[in-house]
Amino acid sequence: MPKAYWIARIDVQDPETYAKYVAGTAGPFAKYKARFLVRGGDFESLEGQARSRNVVIEFEDRETALACYHSPEYQAAKAFRVVASEGELMIVDGFEGPQPAA
Repeated sequence: MPKAYWIARIDVQDPETYAKYVAGTAGPFAKYKARFLVRGGDFESLEGQARSRNVVIEFEDRETALACYHSPEYQAAKAFRVVASEGELMIVDGFEGPQPAA
């Protein structure tokens, strides 16, 4: 079963309230063994419309990624995010097939 990833692209309008979201996600992310691969950081937009914040979080599989998202703990934290920012969040399955040859 492939790993799964949350991919979030966010513009934060209210940093104080967004900080409450970040603090509130620590518990559910630890519980579901989330691992940050990208968390903010500098970026260069090459195509399409950019957002100011990009996040990629790795989970063991899609079931775990969805369980974290739907958990009461995450939903409580999410209440802060939706009033402090706008953006997109998706869950994407990882790829386990052959890689391009060099």
